[in-house]
Amino acid sequence: MALVINGERIEDSAIQQEVERLRPRYEEVFADMDPAERESQLLGWSKENVIEMALIRQEARKNSSKIPKADIEAVLERLKQDKDKDELYKELDTEDDEKVKESIRAAMSVDYLLKDVYANLPEPSKDDVRKYYEENKEQFKSNEKIRVAHIVKYVSWHTDEKTAHAGIRKAQDDLKAGAAFEALVDKCTDCRDSGGDLGYVARGEMVEEFEDVVFNLGVGQTSDIFRTRFGFHIARVYDRKPPANLALEEVKEQIVAALREQVREKAFEDFIDRLKSEAKIEEV
Repeated sequence: MALVINGERIEDSAIQQEVERLRPRYEEVFADMDPAERESQLLGWSKENVIEMALIRQEARKNSSKIPKADIEAVLERLKQDKDKDELYKELDTEDDEKVKESIRAAMSVDYLLKDVYANLPEPSKDDVRKYYEENKEQFKSNEKIRVAHIVKYVSWHTDEKTAHAGIRKAQDDLKAGAAFEALVDKCTDCRDSGGDLGYVARGEMVEEFEDVVFNLGVGQTSDIFRTRFGFHIARVYDRKPPANLALEEVKEQIVAALREQVREKAFEDFIDRLKSEAKIEEV
């Protein structure tokens, strides 16, 4: 099945190429779908992508002559600096600079077209930002945090496993004898920069082996000796903060970015819908 879009023939091979490009991620996302239904949907989506790309190329071509030749030459020179000439020709399936320039012109024409589509889009208002925040508060939660300190003896090229373990065992014996954890942190830890006090940490900030221990300690509890990829540790938890809603000001920039992207997506969808409404698309 081929497509004819405004008189331009698009062979079935182009659609199949798009099918294979989308397939790995598509099959991962829709793994639970009936295989026949999934394949049919993948083919439909691929066909729509090919149609949209063809319409964009055709629209961009209308203004391609306006692109300064100097800009095209500059891009060509950069490409030649980055890649061997033969490699560049093979990648673009050509044998001379003129064909390369045609490819550059086509790509730049699309870039210029999309810049026009996205030009002068409205910025999100304060009311838009606040409304988005109120409607999506569950997205804006801080993770649980704990304040933790540790005594650590690193295992490295100059401290072997046996020596590091002996050092952490000495610290543990001192703790059992009644020494204050804070005094031992200052005296024994190899983590000199912070004195062993890591402050408040959230899940995902430390290595998994460390988090598996410390996030299962209660406030005021001290761990037994445990091993991570860095060495041997004894940790103590001082405080725990439950997940909490982040304030609007803390997530304002994130919301503005999301709203801008929504506006861009809507502008692109409207643009594509207009091109489709004006196009003659046939299956042959």
